[in-house]
Amino acid sequence: MRVIRRTERWERTERWERNVSVFCVLSVLSVLSCARIEPPPGGPPDLAPPQLVSTRPDSMGSIPGFSGEVEFRFDEVVSEGGSPSQGTGTGDLERLVILSPSNRVPDVTWRRNRITVRPAEGWSRNRVYRVLLLPGVADLRRNRTTQEAVVTFTTGAPLPETILEGVVVDWTTSRPTPGALVEALLLPDSLPYRGLADSSGRFSLGPLPAGEYLVSGILDQNRNFRLDSREAFDSIRVASGKTAVGEIWSFVHDTIPPRIRSIAVRDSLTAAIDFSQMLDPLQRLKPEAVSLRLLPDSVAMEVVSILPKTAHDSIHAPAVAPPDSVPSAKEGGTPPEARAPPGRPVDLGKRPDALVTKPPLSSQLILLVARPWRPDARYALEVRGVRNVTGVTGDAVGVLAVPKRPGEAVDSLKPAADSGGTSADSLRPGVPIPPGRAPRKRP
Repeated sequence: MRVIRRTERWERTERWERNVSVFCVLSVLSVLSCARIEPPPGGPPDLAPPQLVSTRPDSMGSIPGFSGEVEFRFDEVVSEGGSPSQGTGTGDLERLVILSPSNRVPDVTWRRNRITVRPAEGWSRNRVYRVLLLPGVADLRRNRTTQEAVVTFTTGAPLPETILEGVVVDWTTSRPTPGALVEALLLPDSLPYRGLADSSGRFSLGPLPAGEYLVSGILDQNRNFRLDSREAFDSIRVASGKTAVGEIWSFVHDTIPPRIRSIAVRDSLTAAIDFSQMLDPLQRLKPEAVSLRLLPDSVAMEVVSILPKTAHDSIHAPAVAPPDSVPSAKEGGTPPEARAPPGRPVDLGKRPDALVTKPPLSSQLILLVARPWRPDARYALEVRGVRNVTGVTGDAVGVLAVPKRPGEAVDSLKPAADSGGTSADSLRPGVPIPPGRAPRKRP
């Protein structure tokens, strides 16, 4: 019995020692796995952005039956960002990837030092694919790349050779648009290939499959790489075999005619009519297209012209300005030799990078009448056949309210001439206060 008890005690002791050894080994491994390898303190900070080491598959290759992922590999761990990719296009990495041709948000996956991309609908046969990785990939120290990377390959189609080149212009400002979205639809299949213009508004999209394209320049305000409602755009059809797109003048397309937003008196004979949309800069309405009547008797008023501001100033500008209205060069005015000749005003606000291929857009027309406005009167206005820049034509109506003194600035420190009283400013000493008004206290 004593031998059996000693044997059991020895077995229990051996099991206990074995468990303690296993626990110690697991503890050491756990500590080692949680340890972080960091550079020694005092070294120079890492200011270099991550460098692209390789891409897979190789660009300009033909891979029939391809079913893998397009991979961008970097020389260090890159950041996934604060918004992970979830297939909605709002992830930080999803915003840096443009996959063509596809109308859906691609599947973008982060794998430490790699970014992989594949279409949400899967790869199609006999098609040319273009995967664009935009600048902005960051490492763990927030150093960001400044160069884009492109992988172009086919799944059985012939290798592409077409490169479309042009410039996107914002017609509202007449200036090229940096970073504008460029979309080229391959006809008749309507396969969309997308890219971005550079900092000067110019783009070079390709290589793309040969064929006829409908190229659009889009001012992508929300940066979702899609054309949304109320975003400015325009399109140019490029024939097969052509590569030069030229200038794409983008503007907001409207399907309803313009309406009058406001009417304001400019001087004793003119009023500015502000419309809700940009108007056709080539349209010249005749005076017969305007109906102006004095209310409440509906007496017809004679209209001399209704023109865009630039055309109005060039036609009706005075040949010689009054001496007191033109400041001298010493007072900061334009010297006489630099002033515009009669009928051609000087445009001092024109930007040097503005293009003049097309006339500038405006939502305003200047109305000129034959007789001065009647003070404190109201006029009913109708403009027939006004056309917006999209080409939609309609009639617009509005009411013009003329102040008591049209074209004259109101100065609250001067006594009112029609009341015979004095100024009601209690801050000026010696000025009587009108009856029924309490004086204001000085702070």
